[in-house]
Amino acid sequence: MALTLYVDTARWRAHQKHMLEQFPGIVPVCKGNGYGFGHERLAEEATRFGSDVLAVGTTYEAARIKDWFGGDLLVLTPFRRGEEPVPLPDRVIRSVSSIDGVHGLVGARVVIEVMSSMKRHGVSEQDLPLLHAAIEDVRLEGFAIHLPLDRTDGSDAVEEVIAWMDRLRAARLPLHTMFVSHLKAGELARLQQQFPQTRFRARIGTQLWLGDHHATEYRGAILDVTRVVKGDRFGYRQQKVASDGWLVVVAGGTSHGVGLEAPKALHGMMPRAKGVARAGLATVNRNLSPFVWGDKQRWFAEPPHMQVSLLFVPSDAPEPKVGEELVAHLRHTTTQFDRIVDR
Repeated sequence: MALTLYVDTARWRAHQKHMLEQFPGIVPVCKGNGYGFGHERLAEEATRFGSDVLAVGTTYEAARIKDWFGGDLLVLTPFRRGEEPVPLPDRVIRSVSSIDGVHGLVGARVVIEVMSSMKRHGVSEQDLPLLHAAIEDVRLEGFAIHLPLDRTDGSDAVEEVIAWMDRLRAARLPLHTMFVSHLKAGELARLQQQFPQTRFRARIGTQLWLGDHHATEYRGAILDVTRVVKGDRFGYRQQKVASDGWLVVVAGGTSHGVGLEAPKALHGMMPRAKGVARAGLATVNRNLSPFVWGDKQRWFAEPPHMQVSLLFVPSDAPEPKVGEELVAHLRHTTTQFDRIVDR
């Protein structure tokens, strides 16, 4: 009786193969909760399709995953002086986004990130003259540019990369490898054609692991079912049920990420209107659960608990039975499953 992640393995791997063909030299990203699959599973998959490097989010993740992946590990979070030292093997490559950071990693393998229109991390154009001396003390694996997902100003991602390539070349810095993110396959091919001496390597996580939405499915098992009639009281708060039906205890609670939602960037009137409607319903304790029964998403009877959720299923729906499973529409990057089952 669990919250289960079912994987259509053949379909999932077919999508991975398609991505590998579209992005030669891809650097798979495995960070956070492992995109819902877990670090160990993604490390196994990256090993299976022959990746020579795996990108992780932090040094702590690198320490956990090093025994599961035998190739190089690229830590995406930039190095900062004073950070807690984490024992790591020499095959770990550190990202660095400042001149001071490069000086702090003498002898290490490093990827230097340049400041993109994201304006998050990266060395600036003004820093480039100082890089010559700094990189003499490190083993430079290449440069990296992290690009935005949306370009509301109509700018071109490829042109942004080209501008940086020109700056690096003008500064006489080595351009043998450039790590990029959030580029389409055609955009990557344009860059490779324009700079044949540079190896472009796309760092990809979401699109690689979650690009085929039909390859994976979460399901929560029904643990208990209690018939109720209108006016019955129930739960921690002893609320009344509004109509006849069933109270259904299903596997999957806050410890799994059920009921938790990361802030979203909403675009357009309809998504904003739905957001307002959801917020209004929540003020009267009406919260739609991610669980589907009888082809409809069902309401939480009360806020989800640590490991289970309590749902209300009205009497006009099919009667739920203990042991059956409900499909759950959950966000992979915030969900922790009890088990994973390959189909």
